[in-house]
Amino acid sequence: MSLDPDPARPPVHVVAAVLRDARGRILLTRRTEGRDFAGAWEFPGGKVERGETPHEALARELREEIGIEIGPASTPLIRVPHAYPGKRILLDVYEVPEWQGRVRALEKQAIAWTPPDKLAGYPTPPADIPVIGALTGPATYLITPEIEPAAILAGVREALARAPCCVQLRHRGLDAASHERLAFDLRALCLRAGVRLLVNADIALARALGVGVHLRAAQLAELASRPLPATQPVIASCHDATELARAEALGCDAAVLGPVQATASHPQATPLGWGAFARLRERVSLPIWALGGLAPADLAEARRHGAQGIAAIRGLWPG
Repeated sequence: MSLDPDPARPPVHVVAAVLRDARGRILLTRRTEGRDFAGAWEFPGGKVERGETPHEALARELREEIGIEIGPASTPLIRVPHAYPGKRILLDVYEVPEWQGRVRALEKQAIAWTPPDKLAGYPTPPADIPVIGALTGPATYLITPEIEPAAILAGVREALARAPCCVQLRHRGLDAASHERLAFDLRALCLRAGVRLLVNADIALARALGVGVHLRAAQLAELASRPLPATQPVIASCHDATELARAEALGCDAAVLGPVQATASHPQATPLGWGAFARLRERVSLPIWALGGLAPADLAEARRHGAQGIAAIRGLWPG
């Protein structure tokens, strides 16, 4: 993709709403002919005009587009910076719990109410892909510490009792047999909790167990194609724009990008900071977890910069 030649140009500020019906389905609208991404499905909303607050713009756009009036209550979901050829946008997405009126297609656009687990099946503009990730995926990605297997199982069990999360088994100190046994036991635990397990780097083990794989950055240059079928998640460790682009080209489902802040596990690494994280975020449409010195208290800040959420060892490990 040839991105905006002037990255200093202010982005176009866009707002969008997540509206749910009584059955929990989410509203999508289809872009009409003559617009960018015509035929693609998106969350209803539009541009913030000069002098408007995001909430005022959202209220106006929903009134004009689908004929509803929203109340003052709306919750920020995620803010996605994204670079398209020739322009940059900042997509501000809000959960809108209450509205008045009946949803109508006032601009002759198609509309669809869809269950959350079906959202990914709709073709959408690239900037909406992280929004779907934020709606359907966990906000936290737990990476196991290199401790005794029994302690890992106990810690993951406790973490999952608190909140669902993705789990990555990362333990380079175990022999192959012990690592495989631990992965097998973690798979059973994660299956019962209804969450995803990924193993670090070991594609063959992931394939054998039917779980996901977390690719190291070095593996991105070695692979010619996605290493697992679509039913098994593939997430990549990334540190810069080149690695993010490679992860997207390989068909990875998501990436982990960092370090955002100073971290004890990699004290030699220079932190990106949230500004650089957002600038890298806008170059790809992958859902991205932020990594490095982060904890649950950083989730709102991560979402404000386009992250799916946070990935961590110490910051998410119980105790």
